[in-house]
Amino acid sequence: MADSDNNGQSLETPTMVRGDGVDLACYAHGPRDAPVLVFVHGYPDNHGVWDRVVAELVADFRCVRYDVRGAGRSERPRRTRAYRLDHLTADLAAVIDWASPNAPVHLIGHDWGSIQGWDAATDPALATRIASFTSISGPCLDHAGHWLRQQWHNNRASLLSQLAKSWYIMAFHLPVLPALAWHTALGKGWPAIAERMEGAPLDDNPSQARDGATGIALYRANVLARLRAPRDRRAPMPVQVIVPERDPFVGPGFVAGLDRWVKTLTVKHIDAAHWAIQSEAATIAADCRAFVDRNDPGARRPLQTDASHPEPARAKHA
Repeated sequence: MADSDNNGQSLETPTMVRGDGVDLACYAHGPRDAPVLVFVHGYPDNHGVWDRVVAELVADFRCVRYDVRGAGRSERPRRTRAYRLDHLTADLAAVIDWASPNAPVHLIGHDWGSIQGWDAATDPALATRIASFTSISGPCLDHAGHWLRQQWHNNRASLLSQLAKSWYIMAFHLPVLPALAWHTALGKGWPAIAERMEGAPLDDNPSQARDGATGIALYRANVLARLRAPRDRRAPMPVQVIVPERDPFVGPGFVAGLDRWVKTLTVKHIDAAHWAIQSEAATIAADCRAFVDRNDPGARRPLQTDASHPEPARAKHA
């Protein structure tokens, strides 16, 4: 939603919010008295991947996006363990407290943004802070662990199909090579690769190579540990799962059995690939709008101004 300078950096100035030991670059647009939507991006993206969806919703909702740790203008911890889901969830909680201290928000996640969204939505400590959750192309790792065990016993063909889609996860556990690829050929060729997969051009990401290389830690810190020992994680708020049917990475099988973990579940199938939030932004926005309208918990809050509603002390302008 912002222009870039000659160096490819966004001209929009973020607000830096202190997360779990890191500063997070946050962006808020739309009426202050409107319901708050918090968008969490995935890998290898940053907050800008939501531009097209936010453009459809910003007139009627307070739209909040942020660069997760390791992406965009947020801090980039060096240690792999700093990217564990408990840290990501604590970061998200800090953003929610900054964006909407007096009312729950509607959480919308894509890819790894959805994976960490599931971790937050199934955390009892955040149950009253999230009014609804929309998940796009990113399962709960705990639910996925249970699903994989079930498929091993009941449907190994389905299991092998998903494992074939997830080949890159094991590749990301190799030393040195994945990050090197992002800083060389993969980083340069990513726009063309993504366009071929999606069937449509995607928006440029000026920090693409760094975001891709740093974000590998998300996989190393979380995937194998969670799949080996999945927990029982239940979401008490309404959950909408949008399933792009041509997604080359996340198969539709993860939706099966979700009603075991979700009290109120809505599933929407769309004809799109993985980055539907860009290629089918109007459809995604319409589905999010309808779901939020059905699940907004109450009346709109009073109009907030800088004088009546100052930023929390932990927030600072970049």
